[in-house]
Amino acid sequence: MNLQEMGALAQSEALANGSLSAVELMQSTLERIEAVNGRVNAIVSLVARDVLLEQARAADTGKRSGWLHGIPIAIKDLSDAKGLPTSKGSPLFAGNIAEKDSVFVARIKAAGAIVIGKTNTPEFGLGSHTFNPVHGATRNPYDLSRSAGGSSGGAAAALASGMVSIADGSDMMGSLRNPAGWNNVYGMRPSWGTVPAEPEGDMYLHQLATSGPMARNPRDLAALLDTMTGADPFQPLGKTPLASLPALNSTPPRLKLGWLGDWSGAFPVADGILDLCTAALARLESLGHKVEDTAAPFDAEHMWESWITLRSFSVAAGLEAVFNNPDQRKHLKKAAQWEISRGLAFSGMQVHQASVVRSQWYRRAAALFDTADVLVLPSAQLWPFPVDQEYPTQISGQQMDTYHRWMQVVVPAGLIGLPVVNIPAGFSKAGLPGGIQLIGPQGSDTLLLQLAQEWHDATNWTGRHQPDLS
Repeated sequence: MNLQEMGALAQSEALANGSLSAVELMQSTLERIEAVNGRVNAIVSLVARDVLLEQARAADTGKRSGWLHGIPIAIKDLSDAKGLPTSKGSPLFAGNIAEKDSVFVARIKAAGAIVIGKTNTPEFGLGSHTFNPVHGATRNPYDLSRSAGGSSGGAAAALASGMVSIADGSDMMGSLRNPAGWNNVYGMRPSWGTVPAEPEGDMYLHQLATSGPMARNPRDLAALLDTMTGADPFQPLGKTPLASLPALNSTPPRLKLGWLGDWSGAFPVADGILDLCTAALARLESLGHKVEDTAAPFDAEHMWESWITLRSFSVAAGLEAVFNNPDQRKHLKKAAQWEISRGLAFSGMQVHQASVVRSQWYRRAAALFDTADVLVLPSAQLWPFPVDQEYPTQISGQQMDTYHRWMQVVVPAGLIGLPVVNIPAGFSKAGLPGGIQLIGPQGSDTLLLQLAQEWHDATNWTGRHQPDLS
């Protein structure tokens, strides 16, 4: 196995025992980026080669600071890494140099990682297709004519194509789950509050998005999760979970899996998606788990209206100042302008009512977990679409009424902050990857990772089916 096929924990062990140097790993990483990134366009704002090699030499001679010591990583371009640009995919912020690290980035650095650059994202992370006017589009390593998903498309594509061994992502509306599924890697949306955001602005109202880990195997996923999580004393709603990685030495108990499919027909899906998922579920049954078809437990339209109200409210809160400046507004893509204008138009009681519906769904989901340990949904409703398409306008003949309606399948977990691990589920007849969401109750992050690791040991989709970028 070459260095770029190794997982992060394997690299860490080799660095710790001296069989690998940080300089060797950095040279290998930069060679891989040079070989494939021009076609994939996953990593942006790459730090100069001589600077990175000097940091690697310092890692080789310095005291080992954590499990990530000497391992290259690129940070999603929505978060800050001190000294690097944080463009957020917007020409309004292109070239803005971060003066500090985001909270979780500081934790990753404290564990010894070397930040080599950023990973590409849609403008302000809006939309599950990674393209923007600053850095262009990220292409799917399994088919360069297709989307890598988003908004963590750069991170997922960088992992799949061997440019990095581990990555961070973020997830409001499937931004970790969709690209993980479309790039044959693992992505985790942790229980809301376990990975802190930034101690700025309002820290109470907007409980939708969270950062989380991405990797090519669940052990690496758990290791990075353990590094990123933990309450921040400057934020009020954080949680400190138990460490997940040690628990992956044990298999989970035999579990009841509730298969929600297409939400009793409410979610249109492309041909082959449900077949891929049911084949994966049959494999899980062969491991001793019990799968039961589960009827839609909540009205999909009520959930959708709650979601798009709270999402637009949150987006508007973050971008109101930009929107209200006519010179800046014209640089926002249409989807961003639509979201912000909707959010600014809501009354306080409309937002409240949307949150009431969210609360109703949370209570119903809690009751559902009395009979199912894990709920299962596809990670996307269609296969990766052409990279030059802004977003899908129909699925199986059904028209999409918004730029993000085609990702409705990720809303049930995201709306109420449940933990989700996306696992690779296989490939379409055309060779395009797909995944499934393993969804658990609040705080079940470790259980989901145990199940994902058992799946990985049985299938190894990421190891056996790598993209051909020769």
